[in-house]
Amino acid sequence: MAQGSGSASQAKFWVALLFCFLVFWENVDAATYTVGGSNGWTFNMATWPRGKRFRAGDTLFFKYDATIHNVVAVNRGGYRSCITPAGAKVYKSGKDEVKLGKGMNYFICNIAGHCESGMKIAINAV
Repeated sequence: MAQGSGSASQAKFWVALLFCFLVFWENVDAATYTVGGSNGWTFNMATWPRGKRFRAGDTLFFKYDATIHNVVAVNRGGYRSCITPAGAKVYKSGKDEVKLGKGMNYFICNIAGHCESGMKIAINAV
């Protein structure tokens, strides 16, 4: 009986260890990108993603002056129209980290005129 419970404990240990390894492995591959590079989140951002390969789980770091900008995660329609859909997540800290989901990810600044001036990005995470 004691031997059986030890075997079960060992199995639980190995399952937990495997789980930790898989979580660690996923995070090792994840990259962090500062949106806009040294300029940060600003106007005319549409070309910033070019040449970069984004993956689901990567993190975007939005650095900006929170007194004049924000970041809004929107859908395709919100991106194209520069209109914030109901329920959209609005970030306002000036130092926001957003994890990319698989597929298209859209972000705009919804301060009047900013999105229309190119303060928006569309990122495809594979």
